[in-house]
Amino acid sequence: MARAKTASWILAIILTFGAAGVWAHDEHEPVGGASPEKLGEVNFPVSCNAEAQKEFNRAMALAHSFWFDPAINWFGTVLRHDTTCAMAYWGVALMSLGNPFTWPPGAKAWNAGAIALAHARRIPAHTEREQDYIAALAILFNDWETTDYRPRALAYEKAMKGVASRYPSDTEAQVLYALALNATAVPTDKTFASQLKAASILEPLFKKYPNHPGVAHYLIHTYDYAELAEKGLPAARIYAMIAPSVPHALHMPSHIFARVGLWPEMVESNQASYRAARSELKDATLGVGAYDSLHAMDYMVFAHLQQAQDKAARRLVDEARSIRKVNVENFPAAYAFAAIPSRFALERSDWKGAAALELSPAELAWNKFPQAEAILVFARGLGAARSGNTSSAREDVARLQALKEAMTAAKLDYWAGQADFQIKTVNAWLALADKRNDEAVRLMRAAAEAEEASDKHPVTPGNVAPSRELLAEMLLELDRPAEAFAEFERSLKRDPNRFRSIAGAARAAEMAGNRNDARDYYGKLQTVAADHDSERPELVRGKAVLGK
Repeated sequence: MARAKTASWILAIILTFGAAGVWAHDEHEPVGGASPEKLGEVNFPVSCNAEAQKEFNRAMALAHSFWFDPAINWFGTVLRHDTTCAMAYWGVALMSLGNPFTWPPGAKAWNAGAIALAHARRIPAHTEREQDYIAALAILFNDWETTDYRPRALAYEKAMKGVASRYPSDTEAQVLYALALNATAVPTDKTFASQLKAASILEPLFKKYPNHPGVAHYLIHTYDYAELAEKGLPAARIYAMIAPSVPHALHMPSHIFARVGLWPEMVESNQASYRAARSELKDATLGVGAYDSLHAMDYMVFAHLQQAQDKAARRLVDEARSIRKVNVENFPAAYAFAAIPSRFALERSDWKGAAALELSPAELAWNKFPQAEAILVFARGLGAARSGNTSSAREDVARLQALKEAMTAAKLDYWAGQADFQIKTVNAWLALADKRNDEAVRLMRAAAEAEEASDKHPVTPGNVAPSRELLAEMLLELDRPAEAFAEFERSLKRDPNRFRSIAGAARAAEMAGNRNDARDYYGKLQTVAADHDSERPELVRGKAVLGK
């Protein structure tokens, strides 16, 4: 009877959270037919029976690679083996919250996790260590309906620091503390204090446990910043080999590849992730999308466009446009839906196409994701301003302002800050259209400084239009090529190997009469776009200059 009650309860949690709708594989069946299944190695001792312990380790391997729904299911398997395993309920509670780099989640996720945590606290934990894990997570859930998320997240980080300190030989405590440090790091803190603290924990563990999925995974997140990215290459190059059965593990290396401009590797990484994520779906039609596959598609579109592979990018844009619903309606999916068509227009200077962008799919609950809608509205406003449709651009500025207010009300402070420089950017190009040139440059420079005081969110491979690059393009339009060249070079230090910045630097050098730099950058452009499938004007011009 107890086992039946447990099965009923875990089914209720899964239905609440949505896992049953997307996890259709048999037990231990690898994604995409890979054989044998590879998730990495995790040893997280718990005071449950031997069979439950084995399954708990597997659930944690899934958890460390952010495969949330299967992890929830597998913690349910743990409970079927041992109904008194309090830590399995702890695992369900933690996994219910989804990706910690996109916290806070919605009320549905908080509620599902709170139910699981209540069960964890109701069963007497067998050891003080397990009680400490459960108590630490409880801090994150305390009064979640009525209190701000950020103070609770910081309190959880502090609690995990306590667990890690009390049990210094507990690898999992160290790993989860490092994750908490990264998840609560402030993007505007350019000392990278939290990230470097996490690195000091994870780097020794990476040497000691090279097959641990969480260690490699969280090192990539630790170094997912322009100033730190090179340090993340060792973890990026091995993580996909540690857990090749997991879509997110196949995707994650591209976070570092994007930072250092390794576009072919970025495409390859996300093609594998895309295939694995698509294999999750029961419905194999293009009308249904997996959120992991959409995330991978956004990264692929970005990388294809940097290589002038516009035809390959267009195929993905068309596929994204054909999707009417997604297996998990979350922020990463919403972001991808908004960013994919926006990138495709802006990276190709298709300003009229950008000005005509519309949210798709219409069925998505966009009101839940103002920060995602803002990406497309920004692209549309920028396209309108740069194609002479100033009235539409002003409407988009007004919409961005409303979305910023919605983000502020929802305490999405990071994204409200992003909206702030998006508004400055569109207003800058409106000023340029009105011949208010000094104001245009001032606003665009302010947007660039604001963007660089922050950093990109882990959900994105890069901003759909970097502000420093836009400043350089504006200076070029104003026939100030020497200044433009300096700004393009500065942009490339933050975002290396971007097609538009390299092409812009080449053109600026050419206009300034700097033949050597022009040839150098046109040469770099040919290298970056060596495998192009579209003959962009910049490539044609580069060949002409290099042929002289």
